[in-house]
Amino acid sequence: MEILTLPPRIKVLEAISAIADNRIQVLDDRNAKVVSSLGDKVYHVYVDLEAGIAYSDDNGTRYRGYIGYPIISFLMLKGVVSRNDRIGKALKGIPWKTLNEKFKKYYLVEKEVKKIAAKHGVKASEINEYIKQVLEQLKNIELRKLESLP
Repeated sequence: MEILTLPPRIKVLEAISAIADNRIQVLDDRNAKVVSSLGDKVYHVYVDLEAGIAYSDDNGTRYRGYIGYPIISFLMLKGVVSRNDRIGKALKGIPWKTLNEKFKKYYLVEKEVKKIAAKHGVKASEINEYIKQVLEQLKNIELRKLESLP
């Protein structure tokens, strides 16, 4: 089984934004559903930390082999990785898919998102520190990718 790699930085922000938008439905200790930012998709998430396995049908997890934002969101809600509701609130309502398609590169999307957050009183330095913290925490969690829901 393939080990999921660390996600692009922007996925930490997408994850906290999903929580702020109330787009995550926790079904039980291992299962959740996450609605996409435009509301057009529902991702199914399964995480078993004891067994070190995870599943999500988002593109990042499925096709690129990294820990996708739906998994990160679930881990935040479970208290496994840090959750910053102040940053989440500043990123509430962001149409991630639209921004990703418009800017094509994650670092440009991140730049745009930081401008939005600044309007809500959250500095880029605070966001950078938060991303760094979550990525460090994710480094300590080894998750093997399941190809389908158990």
